[in-house]
Amino acid sequence: MPTETKVEQFGASAPRILLVDDDLSFGAAAASALRSAGFEVFVAPDYRLALEELESPRPIDLLITDIVMPERVNGLALSRMARMRRHGLKVVYLTAYDIPGAEDEALGLILNKPVDDGRLVREVRRTLSAPDTLENEKN
Repeated sequence: MPTETKVEQFGASAPRILLVDDDLSFGAAAASALRSAGFEVFVAPDYRLALEELESPRPIDLLITDIVMPERVNGLALSRMARMRRHGLKVVYLTAYDIPGAEDEALGLILNKPVDDGRLVREVRRTLSAPDTLENEKN
């Protein structure tokens, strides 16, 4: 299979991803895999820093968020808050848990942890290349 660089696949600038995960080791590893695939990645360990980034003027093409995080705001709530700030923002969720009803609330794909780097990159590319819709496809 030929290897495409992110710039070749998406044009002159790399898509920018906001990755939110309270597991710093996982966040660093996932960010590294995504950066190696050509994405620009900003990692936030909690919803507060994620919201600061979402309120900034910097572009964000995709939110990847863990569903289960400490404090009161989980990834499902964060994605709704993100969409209030960035209408149409694409979302991919991560979780290590079986969460009843999560599929009904999710605004995008849910990937189960652990997720291998190849699958993460493939699903991110697929999500970014999907047509823009108000609610992303749920698979």
